[in-house]
Amino acid sequence: MEIRPKCWIRFLQAIAGGAAVSFVLAPTGVMAQSTAQISGVVTDQSGAILPGVEVKVTQTDTGITRSAVTNETGLYILPNLSIGPYRLEAALPGFRGYVRTGIVLQVGSNPVLNILMEVGQVTETVEVQADAALVETRNTGISQMIDNTRVLELPLNGRQVTELVLLSGVATTSTQGTLNPGSRNYPTIIIQVAGGMQAGLTYRLDGSNHNDAYNNLNLPLPFPDALQEFKVETSGLAAQYGFHSSGAVNAVTKAGTNDFHGDLFEFLRNGALNARNAFALTNDGLKRNQFGGTVGGPVIRNKLFFFAGEQGTKERSRPSANRAYIPTAAMLAGDFTTITSPACNAGKAVTLGPPFSNNSIDPSQFSKVALNLVHHQLFPTTNDPCGEVRFGSRLQTNEWITTGRMDYQVNARHSLFGRFFDAHRDQPADYDGVNVLTSANGHLVQKVHSFALGETYLISSRAVSSFHGSVNWSYLPKFAPKTFDLTSLGAKGVYEGVPNMTVMTVNTGFSLLGTNTNPGHQNTTSYHLAEDLSLERGRHQIGLGVSWIHQMLNGSVGSSVFPATTFDGHFTGLGLSDFLLGKASAFVQGSPVASNTRQNSIGVYIQDTWKAASRLTVSPGVRWEPHTLPYHLGRPMHFEREWFDKGIKSTVFKNAPAG
Repeated sequence: MEIRPKCWIRFLQAIAGGAAVSFVLAPTGVMAQSTAQISGVVTDQSGAILPGVEVKVTQTDTGITRSAVTNETGLYILPNLSIGPYRLEAALPGFRGYVRTGIVLQVGSNPVLNILMEVGQVTETVEVQADAALVETRNTGISQMIDNTRVLELPLNGRQVTELVLLSGVATTSTQGTLNPGSRNYPTIIIQVAGGMQAGLTYRLDGSNHNDAYNNLNLPLPFPDALQEFKVETSGLAAQYGFHSSGAVNAVTKAGTNDFHGDLFEFLRNGALNARNAFALTNDGLKRNQFGGTVGGPVIRNKLFFFAGEQGTKERSRPSANRAYIPTAAMLAGDFTTITSPACNAGKAVTLGPPFSNNSIDPSQFSKVALNLVHHQLFPTTNDPCGEVRFGSRLQTNEWITTGRMDYQVNARHSLFGRFFDAHRDQPADYDGVNVLTSANGHLVQKVHSFALGETYLISSRAVSSFHGSVNWSYLPKFAPKTFDLTSLGAKGVYEGVPNMTVMTVNTGFSLLGTNTNPGHQNTTSYHLAEDLSLERGRHQIGLGVSWIHQMLNGSVGSSVFPATTFDGHFTGLGLSDFLLGKASAFVQGSPVASNTRQNSIGVYIQDTWKAASRLTVSPGVRWEPHTLPYHLGRPMHFEREWFDKGIKSTVFKNAPAG
């Protein structure tokens, strides 16, 4: 029997300064989050415990071994084991040797493998084949393992591994979920777990932090051929988890073994096999090629191993279902009878409001700026009575994902690993230089670099230290296409913060540029250091550790620098006629927004897994996370929380609120 609580107390408001303490009853062994653990009790045929038994495990792919000796309670624990297939051996003078094969450890697994020793000669061996799935009786949390077979073989559109998190029963996409955002540092998907927050998941890659400092979502994961497996934990999290309340995703990259192995692949999609959109002039012209390969093996057998892989993606398409409505020759002559007819307004007639009658406007009242725009060489023309134009937006995407890993077994007590991950995505602007209406998306570049180091050191047969450190850097520059500005069209008194750029929206008409063309950049860096210590004391396995994350967010957004004009039809009842008259409903312009933000996050925990009886395991834990506020360095902000709290107001704009 085990204690299986359905909830755990997350926060106790008992620490000054807004610190948080979490108390958990989740009987999991304490280990680094990218590894696994084996434990059990050794007995003889009568059920008596056997202290002093040497238990050794060997990872069969690499030949690396670890040993432990049962204590006075007959308990052995082997924490922080690399994932993979294992062979277990036990020996004690006066007893037959014990061998168990077919053991496969997965990330975060914690199986209990009890050993029954039989009296006999040491030269005799009892061998057990563990073909059945290992049952975890020490872990009461709810989790879903996505093993390597499913990572490789389940269908994935675009081979986006993050989608597999949704296989967990309580995970779902957010209503704002997307795989191709323009405002985030890298395309990902927003996942909510059990009704938790949209950014409530902890992501770990090889035991190190893998959350994006900008939006708290995940940084890109390795492509399927370079990812060994990952585990989604959704409730009953151990005390060593923190910073996010909903759940945890632990992913592990592939590693080298004593055998050389690798693969080559290519996945092809072609628009020639796709049907044409009913509203498009041509098919989408889609051509997507995803190709790459992996290789891994030994540098020194049983000692030093490597793994490397790369995936390239090239995608081309020409969506042709874009529609817009622009002024016709009749409208430019002052005749709006056609554009206001039911035929051009989904069966509903529109009447221009006063002072205009008969749906006509004197062309002499038209804005010169509007006319200069309509007659500009980059503005399209149309022969459609309603002013409809159709056009395609040129879409191109180039992406490269690279990963590399080295594992080094220094000696029987000491092991190291290092991992490099790089993702680079380039999406050129779809502006074709001929039709200004194709300028909806700017040039978008997304880069992520990640470095991680890990060390496992056996202080003694009863104490194991695990250290992880990582640096994640992501960069998102956005470049807007150059077209023309309002000043060049004849507008007076307009500040052109960014020359040759105009943002304009005409309701039920057309748009120039868009939110994805806002020039600027986001540059984020996060540092992560974590130390976990596992101690064995009698029937207790005590885990304690500390984790520190330092986040740096540098960026600037120029969305308000260039003027943005909106014509919503509030003056005449029609957006296009408001545009020709120059009657804007909104005109927005401001200064660039720059930030240079820093934040430190720290968590300290202790957890005790106590085997109170042969059928009862209790694991209380406490975690302390002080709530630290972000702070700014050197750059001006439009809003300063400290000034708001102190009631400080602007001396220039005296009617502005505090802050």
